Amino acid sequence: RHPLATFFHLFFRVSAIVTYLFCDWFSNSFVACFVTILVLLSFDFWSVKNVTGRLLVGLRWWNQIDEDGKSHWVFEAKRVPTIAASTEAEARIFWLGLIICPVIWTLFLFSTLFSLKLKWLALVIAGISLQAANLYGYIHCKLGGQKTISRVTSRLFGTADVPQRQSRKISEDGTEEHGKTVPR
Repeated sequence: RHPLATFFHLFFRVSAIVTYLFCDWFSNSFVACFVTILVLLSFDFWSVKNVTGRLLVGLRWWNQIDEDGKSHWVFEAKRVPTIAASTEAEARIFWLGLIICPVIWTLFLFSTLFSLKLKWLALVIAGISLQAANLYGYIHCKLGGQKTISRVTSRLFGTADVPQRQSRKISEDGTEEHGKTVPR
């Protein structure tokens, strides 16, 4: 249903990885390679956060600042009654791309450290940070916010469930929003 969104979900991610791997072959300029990869990573972050997540899996997340200057994370999940086979394939592509690419950037981190190419360290950390932020946000969206994640982790690790207040809104278009609120 969304072939263009699926293409761009993978295009920027794969382009950044391929450029990182083969940049030395095409250019002798470290700055040009660094900037190109950083721009690709930024395009990937923006497109996944604002476009492909909403179109392919019906999830969205963002951070907003209230009048008091406090930061609130909002996680939104669109309620879809049935998922078509094409949408199921797109969702699988979305989640695989979202999970595999931070793992690849983590491998690049170890490779950079062990090969002592420390000039690439800032770029690799930026890659991990941007991709892990999207992964973190979408996991929160998928699991329904902090309260659900707290339950899942407490079951996995056997820790006590920490009570937290949770804001939850269901808007007219059938989307459900979860946001962590801080007690006053």
